[in-house]
Amino acid sequence: MICLDSSCEIHFSCHVIALGSGLCPVLASDPWGNCAEGIFFASNFPPFHFPSLRKAGGPSPWTDPSCSSVMCDCCAVSTHPEDDADTRKKRKTCTSHGPLLGKEQQVMDPKSQRLRLNDGHFIPVLGFGTYAPEEVPKSEALEATKYAIEVGFRHIDSAYLYQNEEQVGQAIRSKIADGTVKREDIFYTSKLWATFLRPELVRPALEKSLKNLQLDYVDLYIIHFPVALKPGEELLPTDENGKALFDTVDLCRTWEALEKCKDAGLTKSIGVSNFNHQQLERILNKPGLKYKPVCNQVECHPYLNQSKLLDFCKSKDIIPVAYSALGSQRVKGWVNLNHPVLLEDPVLHAIAKKHKQTSAVIALRYQLQRGVVVLAKSYNKKRIKENLQVFNFELPPEDMKTIDGLNQNLRYCDFSYAVGHPDYPF
Repeated sequence: MICLDSSCEIHFSCHVIALGSGLCPVLASDPWGNCAEGIFFASNFPPFHFPSLRKAGGPSPWTDPSCSSVMCDCCAVSTHPEDDADTRKKRKTCTSHGPLLGKEQQVMDPKSQRLRLNDGHFIPVLGFGTYAPEEVPKSEALEATKYAIEVGFRHIDSAYLYQNEEQVGQAIRSKIADGTVKREDIFYTSKLWATFLRPELVRPALEKSLKNLQLDYVDLYIIHFPVALKPGEELLPTDENGKALFDTVDLCRTWEALEKCKDAGLTKSIGVSNFNHQQLERILNKPGLKYKPVCNQVECHPYLNQSKLLDFCKSKDIIPVAYSALGSQRVKGWVNLNHPVLLEDPVLHAIAKKHKQTSAVIALRYQLQRGVVVLAKSYNKKRIKENLQVFNFELPPEDMKTIDGLNQNLRYCDFSYAVGHPDYPF
């Protein structure tokens, strides 16, 4: 496998390919991944098919030498900048490539499955989502997050809006205290809510999250939603008629405030969520841009596959992150309850049965094979552990195509309160 970024600390001087049954032979002699089937290594994954990203005769967007996202984590012969000595030793001796080799080698360690962000940091490709409806006791966020870390999750996603950062932070700190992980092992994402989009409110909002978490920094801080709401204590401020109270904010100024938070060491990386491609371009084309967004976290699942937005993000070296990847919890006020339940889809059921997996794992694996970082949200211990099976098999091209065909451009998450605002993204 190959890192094609000449500035990368894990750069290979020769094209080293660990061959196994099923690996495209063209890749062994073609460092640009110009395989007719579109098979190449994205980070440390088994070979995935990305035919929709390929231009005839040209390099894949994620194997272009200008992109720093492609490398092999598990077989790097050089040192990984974020690993301790024991992990480096394991990387040097690892020969496992999941489904490519024997069954005894198929279980992939979720802790090592990461993509490089455009600022040089690394994001685990499978994240644990912590949102739960208001009626769910906050103590469940604590217990579920602790369990997720125990079974192997290293990417934890929360937000000020979720009102559970105190419990999630407690879970992280308890797993650090008992020796399960070190702080640097955990990739924690928080989000800047819409009532804090004024530039002068950005740092105080992040500091408020850090105080709740009792952490010194977050790994990723992202703008949660581009529609600014009136500042104040209410999460969704409304007038006497129940209509949302908007604010007017230049998102470029908000972004500059996030850049300052990164410079201050309060967050390692900065990104966005629920941005459309025009809003991304507004940030990217901003005069004096210091840091590009490392990610765009969006609703993404088989009923809303976001193929055009994903292609745009990847062309700009912005990692797509999928939320509501399993559909969504039926949360009144935030979700359209009239939509069909994704995990009850008969097509997903049939594919799941064929691979002896759950429909949820199929939906998660679908995203990974598209090069999307995916968040798996559950407070059920059995399902939390089950979701880690996503690394133990590969969907063939025909299954990927079938799942692509389920797209309905259907959004579960209801942001209709923001319709009419000039920054409404949908």
